[in-house]
Amino acid sequence: MPTVSSSTVQPSRPLTRSDYKTLSLSALGGALEFYDFIIFVFFATVVGKLFFPADMPEWLRLMQTFGIFAAGYLARPLGGIVMAHFGDLLGRKKMFTLSIFMMAVPTLIMGLLPTYAQIGLWAPILLLLMRVIQGAAIGGEVPGAWVFVSEHVPPRSIGYACGTLTAGLTSGILLGSLVATLINSLYSAEELLDYAWRIPFLLGGVFGLLSVYLRRWLHETPVFAELQLRKALAEEVPLKAVLRDHRGAILLSMLLTWLLSAGVIVVILMTPTVLQTVYGFSPATALKANSLAIVCLSLGCVGAGSLADRFGAGWVFILGCLALLVSSWTFYHSLLAHPDWLFPLYAITGLFVGVIGAVPFVMVRAFPAAVRFSGLSFSYNLAYAIFGGLTPMVVTLMLKTSPMGPAWYVAILCVMGMLIGVHLLRRQR
Repeated sequence: MPTVSSSTVQPSRPLTRSDYKTLSLSALGGALEFYDFIIFVFFATVVGKLFFPADMPEWLRLMQTFGIFAAGYLARPLGGIVMAHFGDLLGRKKMFTLSIFMMAVPTLIMGLLPTYAQIGLWAPILLLLMRVIQGAAIGGEVPGAWVFVSEHVPPRSIGYACGTLTAGLTSGILLGSLVATLINSLYSAEELLDYAWRIPFLLGGVFGLLSVYLRRWLHETPVFAELQLRKALAEEVPLKAVLRDHRGAILLSMLLTWLLSAGVIVVILMTPTVLQTVYGFSPATALKANSLAIVCLSLGCVGAGSLADRFGAGWVFILGCLALLVSSWTFYHSLLAHPDWLFPLYAITGLFVGVIGAVPFVMVRAFPAAVRFSGLSFSYNLAYAIFGGLTPMVVTLMLKTSPMGPAWYVAILCVMGMLIGVHLLRRQR
């Protein structure tokens, strides 16, 4: 099994103003980058009407639109591996800045693209190209951000730093949801099709470029700087060393990524649709409840990371996954009989999904510094490409047999999370 390695560069000291500045800028940039990646899904119906032929059947148009959305997920592993390779050899900061630039520019271009009525087949092709570049960018951003903040703070605050950054990423989903709600409230269906759909993409592009500027003020991580000084950077292709020497760490990281992706995709991204189709809630009510759940999720991420620093990740996964299992089962099971419980139950479930805030704490410590970016990025992006793609399909099939399908899926993953917690406790002892 993997050896847990943490940085010994910094003495165990409290967080400084510089650390908080690094954390704030990293979390803000992560939130805006996640907004850019996710905003597409909130306007998928409108984009489908504008970027595909008018006489195309509605189901086929929606299928192709979501296919373009999925292309972003498929591009994640390649983008993540390439950026991590250079991150381990040239520096964390360079790749950290490049990833947000690669996200901001395509988002801005999406807001300016001509439609199918104007340039025909080139419209969906250009949209697909922009989505692939976005996917490559997010593949480098998430692992890069975790590595960047964990190598800046003292070892005793790694969990808090990674949890705070994960909260920043999830708040990007909330920002997308709020902007989508606002745009749909301010503009009519005709105005939305005419020009208003471009506004969230243009906003995302501008915000992203602002984040590129803000990231100029960040410094290279002390861990990487010391590796450079000692000439201790990877002597071969970092990924080659990862695949040869750290297979246990890869397996552990992929299983943890599965847990993380299930929490976010099932409870946060899919549940608003489930609330409308299975439980009969209005779209407005489902989205409001979802926004509350995301706020609680962000708080839960910070809490889980902080508790991992204090008590170790093992106990956080055992107790956190048990709490998520009970709360999510109660949530999906009780709503048909008690629709008035929606907001408190969804809020509590969202809070316990925050157990995912402890995931990067384990992952950044599972790989040695010289190949950390490559190891984490390979494991995270490969697992997310597999499980991120399969989870919605599996849960949809489970929903056909029972309205408790999402609850069963989350429960299975929670049991796996508790077993990982037991394994981590044993290794710690």
